[in-house]
Amino acid sequence: MFKNYLKIAFRNIWKSKGYAFINIVGLSVAFCVSVFLFLTSYFQLTFDNFHEDGDRIYQTYFFSNDPEKAGKTTTMPFPLTPALKAEFPEIEGIARVVNGGDVVEYKGKYFDKQVKFTDPDFLKIFSFPLIKGNKESALKDLSNIIISENMAKSVFGTEDPMGKTLQLGLGANKKQYVVSGVLGDFPDNSTIEFDAFIRSENVSDYQSQKDAWDSRSHLVFLKLSPNTNRDAFEKKLKPFARKYLTESFASLEKKGAKPDERGDVFAIRLQKMSNVHFGTELATGGSTPATLVYALMGIAFFILLIACINFINLNVARSFIRAREVGVRKSLGALKNQLFVQIWGEAAVICFVGFLIGVILSMLLLPTFNATFKSKLTLDYMLQPDKLVLILGLFVLVTTLAGGYPAWQMSKFNAVEVLKGKLTMKKPGILRNSLIITQFTLSSLLICCTIIAVQQVNHLRNQPLGFQKEEVISIPVGNKVDGFQALQRMRNKLASDPSILGVTGSEVNLGVGADKSTYRSVLGFTYKEKEVSTDWLGVDYEYLKTLNIKLLGGREFDPAYPADSLDRVIITESMAKKIGETDPVGKYFQTDSAGSKIQIIGLIPDFNLYSVKNDKNPITIHLSRTPLYIFVRVTPQSLNVSMDKLKGIWKEITPESEFKGTFMDENTDNWYKEEQRLSNIFSLASGIAILLSCLGLFAVALIVIEQRTKEIGVRKVLGASIPNLVFVLSRDFVKLVVIAILIASPLAWFFMQKWLDNYAYRIEISPLIFIGVGLAAIFVAVGTVSFQSIKAALMNPVKSLKSE
Repeated sequence: MFKNYLKIAFRNIWKSKGYAFINIVGLSVAFCVSVFLFLTSYFQLTFDNFHEDGDRIYQTYFFSNDPEKAGKTTTMPFPLTPALKAEFPEIEGIARVVNGGDVVEYKGKYFDKQVKFTDPDFLKIFSFPLIKGNKESALKDLSNIIISENMAKSVFGTEDPMGKTLQLGLGANKKQYVVSGVLGDFPDNSTIEFDAFIRSENVSDYQSQKDAWDSRSHLVFLKLSPNTNRDAFEKKLKPFARKYLTESFASLEKKGAKPDERGDVFAIRLQKMSNVHFGTELATGGSTPATLVYALMGIAFFILLIACINFINLNVARSFIRAREVGVRKSLGALKNQLFVQIWGEAAVICFVGFLIGVILSMLLLPTFNATFKSKLTLDYMLQPDKLVLILGLFVLVTTLAGGYPAWQMSKFNAVEVLKGKLTMKKPGILRNSLIITQFTLSSLLICCTIIAVQQVNHLRNQPLGFQKEEVISIPVGNKVDGFQALQRMRNKLASDPSILGVTGSEVNLGVGADKSTYRSVLGFTYKEKEVSTDWLGVDYEYLKTLNIKLLGGREFDPAYPADSLDRVIITESMAKKIGETDPVGKYFQTDSAGSKIQIIGLIPDFNLYSVKNDKNPITIHLSRTPLYIFVRVTPQSLNVSMDKLKGIWKEITPESEFKGTFMDENTDNWYKEEQRLSNIFSLASGIAILLSCLGLFAVALIVIEQRTKEIGVRKVLGASIPNLVFVLSRDFVKLVVIAILIASPLAWFFMQKWLDNYAYRIEISPLIFIGVGLAAIFVAVGTVSFQSIKAALMNPVKSLKSE
């Protein structure tokens, strides 16, 4: 019986090769794209889920209900961790994680590694496997270091690293550490990335910061005991916060801060580890916005749905053509369930072929997808059991949805009515119209979102940053050389070069460079009874000149004034407003009661130091002898030549350090790479969606026009012109597209308005976008249908009238 079903299915598919081809192409494209998008979403949503007892692991953050704007921050003071551990037995483990990088030396060889600082409880909290060593003693001593498996291979090769001595740092800062453990490499979906860990007491300024509750510099993770409720524990933290963070409460209350809905002016709260990657419990997102992941899932579902709609529409439409076959089968004794299995089996064969081609396409296009969307999917990842279940689930879902309904409808046909010719499709069904409207609603929605996303990205690109990003090369100093010495050597080498217009140093890169890292220092103090918070930026001489930042008042740092390196600063306009001074040059302030007075010597316009998504924050600039980046401005005519020249000089002055210079305009483009990625995804999805929608509309129009062949002949005999016939045949489809546009436009406006609310600098959505998309959709629909309409209208009416 099964063999007979298959034989009949293949015969019917071969008999209708054109329709089968349309279905297979639509399904294979939809499967391919959906596999990519669903797997990417799955990868993002499973971040950090490999930790045992992950539901008991939390990250701490501070909440402050500032009257100007409520804020949340994850950076913590050093004394917080020991105080929490001492006072709360509910905490099973707690550890600081301080970001760091260092040069590692072993047997005269140097390696740049991501060495982080933490506490012994780190190994109790997280489930990174300890391949060698003992969890209880691996970080017992301050001289212990635990390294990743990858670092063990790159530094020691085939040697056993246990007990070996490594040197970290340069010059006078060199320290020796003994390898006491080897950790398994972190998975790709881990928020915490590392090459090695040493004790947090080894942080350079730990002794001066260990009791400073007002200095925040690192992350804290903790693991609660099994029966501890998070909400109840957060309530216990309220008196603890009042006890140790009195200054934070006082400054907020002085500003008029009121308790929020949870009764907090200031509080220590906990964020689930599963939410850390997205930052969903904080004011700002994590490294990947959650909206992007859900957008990916939504797009994958939309594309699958459009392909299913095509399949259903074609099969339902063709069911009327096959009605006599069904009627004859029923009259010969075929049962309803037999007919269902036969017809559904044909759909399953088409789905399987489409699925198989889609999976093959996804494997072939995997490198291109990874490169385009910065993903980390591999064939091994796709062939894991849970991923195979997900892919097979997609196949079963589409086969059941797209093949089951038409088969069920056809199996219900009345044999007598079918054989008498009473079953007709002259009046379009509600189902077909609804599905076509759904298709074009989804397609139009994606197109509108794409246009708005592209406009927003372009708006961010064109936003004035407050400095000249063009013709500036940014060079990360790295860990293998002293930044100040490298800067001075670079200045000396370039002093007489006419193509070099400026050389300076900075603790903060502008944009995201080749080292993918940044540094931020925020300083808070009281000025004339006002609480002031400012980004504290360390730079070298000629910073303003190199970045072409104009002075509004005062002067730039000058080697002729030795005091500039001690207690002189330049501030931005928003910082001047923060301290309430219209003419701040010459004014003094103190960052703490014991510190010396700091004089403001210059005023400059606001500029974007960290992101184009938010407002320009107040910035205070001081001279620093520890630049992490070197900026070099070159003439426009010598861009590529200068990059090669700087690479050669860098190799000469720091032979042990890799050159990672990049153009600053490329770095600032990376500030909105997620937005660019989102617009690229929308562009791809909307293109595929409109293609699949038109493919389905073309096939449905073909079937409908076949059903109306005799009507077309009668109209021609009665004198209807070709334009009139095209209008008659196309108008019903155009109505459906217009309805789809009317549904899609407000939905697109609502969703994109919510997305744009995340940006300080944003576009206003223009009604012309929806009008343009509507006209384009109508034009595409008319063009799709008109091809078949004109063909039918040109047919000889004698042949039309003879058709059945």
